[in-house]
Amino acid sequence: MNALTQPATMGDLLKYEVNPNYTRETVTLLAGTAYPVGAVLGKITASGKYKLATSGGSDGAQTAGAVLLYPVDATLADAIGVVIVRGPAIVSRAALAYDATVDDGTKITTKIGQLASLGIIARDTA
Repeated sequence: MNALTQPATMGDLLKYEVNPNYTRETVTLLAGTAYPVGAVLGKITASGKYKLATSGGSDGAQTAGAVLLYPVDATLADAIGVVIVRGPAIVSRAALAYDATVDDGTKITTKIGQLASLGIIARDTA
């Protein structure tokens, strides 16, 4: 019998939010990648678009500012995504997805701290 594998969903990521009308926004995601559920995003200051939050740089996206709720394929063009930009909200730490430059525990802890400053709390259990 073949095993079925289901991709991650918003239910795997989002454990609590006070009010979707308050915590969520629709944003433009920068072209060039397929963004998974739980992508930790930073806002590019010059354009206002979002991309995966990096561990360095100076375009504004080095600061985590949102978490993507649904997968978005923006490989060929900018795309629209629904994100959590403010809390109170609780997300699963295991469901968060990071840019390749966020590659060790210290950098991940920094991103989680940046999200916490927005009221988006990452927990191991809900």
